Amino acid sequence: MSRSIVIAAVQANPTVGAIAANEALARKRLAAARAAGADLAVFPELFINGYPPEDLALKPAFWRAGQAAVERLAAETDADFAALVGVIWPPEAPGRRPRNGLAFLAGGSVQGVAFKADLPNYGVFDEKRVFEPGQGPSVFTWKGVRLGVPICEDIWSPSVCAALVDQGAEILVVPNGSPYRRTAERERAEVARARVAESGLPLVYVNEVGGQDELVFDGASFALDGEGRTVMRLPLFEEALGVVRWTQGPDGWQAEGGSIAAGMDAPGEIYHALVTALRDYVNKSGFPGVLLGLSGGVDSALTAVVAADALGADRVRCFMLPSRYTSQDSLDDAAACARRLGVRLDEVPISPAVDAFAGMLTPLFENRPPDLTEENIQARIRGLSLMALSNKLGSMLLTTGNKSEMAVGYATLYGDMCGGYNVLKDLYKTEVYEVCRWRNAHDPFGVAKDPIPDRILTKAPSAELRPDQTDQDSLPEYAELDAILHGLVEEEATLDEIVTRGFARETVERVQRLLYGSEYKRRQAAPGVKIGLKAFGRDRRYPIVNGFRDQVTSG
Repeated sequence: MSRSIVIAAVQANPTVGAIAANEALARKRLAAARAAGADLAVFPELFINGYPPEDLALKPAFWRAGQAAVERLAAETDADFAALVGVIWPPEAPGRRPRNGLAFLAGGSVQGVAFKADLPNYGVFDEKRVFEPGQGPSVFTWKGVRLGVPICEDIWSPSVCAALVDQGAEILVVPNGSPYRRTAERERAEVARARVAESGLPLVYVNEVGGQDELVFDGASFALDGEGRTVMRLPLFEEALGVVRWTQGPDGWQAEGGSIAAGMDAPGEIYHALVTALRDYVNKSGFPGVLLGLSGGVDSALTAVVAADALGADRVRCFMLPSRYTSQDSLDDAAACARRLGVRLDEVPISPAVDAFAGMLTPLFENRPPDLTEENIQARIRGLSLMALSNKLGSMLLTTGNKSEMAVGYATLYGDMCGGYNVLKDLYKTEVYEVCRWRNAHDPFGVAKDPIPDRILTKAPSAELRPDQTDQDSLPEYAELDAILHGLVEEEATLDEIVTRGFARETVERVQRLLYGSEYKRRQAAPGVKIGLKAFGRDRRYPIVNGFRDQVTSG
């Protein structure tokens, strides 16, 4: 006699700490899953508390609030409809840490709680700091089907799933809080297929979507049959519900009803990640909108476009702060970009403030010639002005620096680094151009077509802090710089390895020196969304005082 179960993957966007709001969202999604004919709704990891909770997970009041929320949700289940909901579960005894749990809600109560066994403690993950591991994986039975529930990291090695097979699991159901990075979707699919191949069991992978501080979750939930074929895939960067009927027949479990969403190319993925991260950072923090300095350069242009797509043009306000070195091209390009986006642009010349600082400080400079000091004064006047506007208008200031600049310190503390969030923090300069070109060719949110003027993409980048300045007066060409930085930052490659790729020894050594010497700036930088393998901050943690320097030994 055949058996069947309808499983709904709930790809939704919780907010860390907002337990009442997350409970309400869960209730809404449970109703949608029930209406879609599901027997079981599966939510992402720690959905009720939000992921990652960081040290909030150590607060007993936070555990109790989450536990109470799932108990209220459980009371709304019955003999026909159940749910698996991620929640922090209180410790077994005083003095112990809580656990990363998955509550099984059925028949009007919490029928059991599974606990994550393999706690990740690398990159952006720090779960061993706040959680105790579960002592073994759990199997829950619903509608006569035995469901193994490995939680996120539990499927990245074979042991947990093998233990579930030994306990008689028939379908693997995996709740996740897996943040986006360029290679994440491919890597998840590879791991899931490996577990399916080893176990012979179908697998339902449910991932969170939405932004949380410096992370963004892409969703992309999916289901694989026992042969490893994709039978359901939900869209990237969208809340969605995926419903699949699993029926056991002579050839194992067969899937019906799953839709397969289209994927995206790499620049499109990155762009949607930027938009999602900014939208949620602003909205979840309660800001009415954002403002930024629109300089006529590529970084501020892309930041403005992302902001308009994320929030709508009416919630974005731009300011041009020209100095005596600002070119007419920059003025025209900023105005053209703002006009295409439909955002307000105001001009605030900084020359009066620059002159005032010169009058105040020049007598104390002891007749020393102008240098970087005067350039930094201009940048800091801009930062001060933008922060004043942010304070007065109530909108959050966006800073616009990219990863290349942050890597080598080509940014001014308390100047262009001012702001509450940095959209481009984990994008190298060459990637900024790539994403700009993608956005000019696509209008995914219906805000503006071809929003970035061509001249912004073709002119030489410049801070315009002295006459005829370009970035390459101080830095290698960005293609060369980014390739060297990728080796040093993403790969932790030796200088010898990078030199063998065709780069001059002197250039590689100089870039390393700039990279290590700028750590103090990065510690004071605004947060920004992780896109690549190693973002500055939570991913890459280097000491500020650091006497180590690699040496080139070859050649």
